[in-house]
Amino acid sequence: MSGSTRTGGVALIALACSAGASRLAGQAVLNQFSSEDFRLSAVGVDVGALGGTKILGTTSAAIRFDFGRIAPAIRVLMGVSYFKSDLSGSTLDRFAQRLKNVVIDPSGDDTIRLGGITWSDVTGDVDFQYVMPQGQVATAYMGLGISVHVRHATGTAVDGTFVQDALGAITAGLNGTLGAEFGRKRWRLSLEGRGVLASGVSTLGLYAGIRYRWVLPSPQAQ
Repeated sequence: MSGSTRTGGVALIALACSAGASRLAGQAVLNQFSSEDFRLSAVGVDVGALGGTKILGTTSAAIRFDFGRIAPAIRVLMGVSYFKSDLSGSTLDRFAQRLKNVVIDPSGDDTIRLGGITWSDVTGDVDFQYVMPQGQVATAYMGLGISVHVRHATGTAVDGTFVQDALGAITAGLNGTLGAEFGRKRWRLSLEGRGVLASGVSTLGLYAGIRYRWVLPSPQAQ
């Protein structure tokens, strides 16, 4: 057997071993995911301060449902939240200018007064959170998720007009969370920062809440 043939054979064996090891590593990762613990295990209520693009600062409330872990350190949460806020003055000015640009005004002396406009948002979201226990009392977490936003605008000058239709929308968003839970038993306190990147308005909120957990994580998962 020539030297080149032996070298080629060694290379093929090494490549086969590498591919086999990669498959085993990938299978090991997939084996960590399971639906065995995927069940409603906790519910919580959050209240906090919210700020965002195009809106004034306001308060927001949410209810969260914890559906357990799909991997040793990854849990799934679903939630519904709501906020209501006035559009900022700069946003109203920009919107009025856009309307003026499409209004036929030969004399150029028409004025558009929108008055105050209130924007409400009902959000449904799903979060995948990476859980990091910090001893027996505190659990830190961070996560990413997706959301659906149903928005509605109201105001004396826009109710029943195409402006109201233009401001109302159903849109999707991306969520990012960073927070911690405190407690060892079924009742727990939570502190959370939540950012949402969405079409129309993006928000950042700081929340405090309470959780009731009737299914406690197994000791090896904590």
